[in-house]
This record gives sequence, C-alpha cells and structure tokens, in this order.
Amino acid sequence: MAVRTQDILRLEVPLIVRVGERAMRLDEILNLAPGAIIELPIEAETELSVLINNKKVGTGTAVKIGENFGVKITGIGDKREIIEATAAEAEDDLAALAEAFLAGQ
Repeated sequence: MAVRTQDILRLEVPLIVRVGERAMRLDEILNLAPGAIIELPIEAETELSVLINNKKVGTGTAVKIGENFGVKITGIGDKREIIEATAAEAEDDLAALAEAFLAGQ
C-alpha cells in the first residue's frame, strides 16, 4: 500500500496540552463537586507539555486569547517524532509512514 504525503497531512489527531497532574486519594476524588478547585503543584509560568497520543511532542506556555486560553509553542520535536506519535498502528506501518513522509520533503 503506497502512502501519499497528501493523505498523511490530512490526518486529524488529538492534540493535548497537559497543564499538570496530581495524585489524589480515591475518597478525595469521590467527594469532588462542581466548584471544587484542585491545586496543581506547578507555577503558572511553568512550560506545559504538548502531547499527541499521550506522547510528548513539544512544550508551550499558556496564553489568554480574548476569553479563551491557548498555548504558545516554545519547543517542538522533529517531524519524525511527531509522525511517530500520530501512529497507533504496528511498528512496520509506523516506519513506512515516517519514511514516506520524510522522503517527500
């Protein structure tokens, strides 16, 4: 099966920005209610992780855009890392996908 660069570039993948994480006891989680605030052990200016398929592909900082939040990218992985993060398929398909895309560059 030939992989076309145009097909790869049209893929939509979930991009996740991890603000932070914290361990909590199950009883604390079960007692959460609307309005509860969970404090995260990070400073507001800390760089955030940018993930695809739960694999880190970059970093950024939080920004406010009007009434919304966004992320300003401060670092990004190379194209191979990003392509590999998008593939949840078998290793052979992953390698073929990355090679086909990079060959077209």
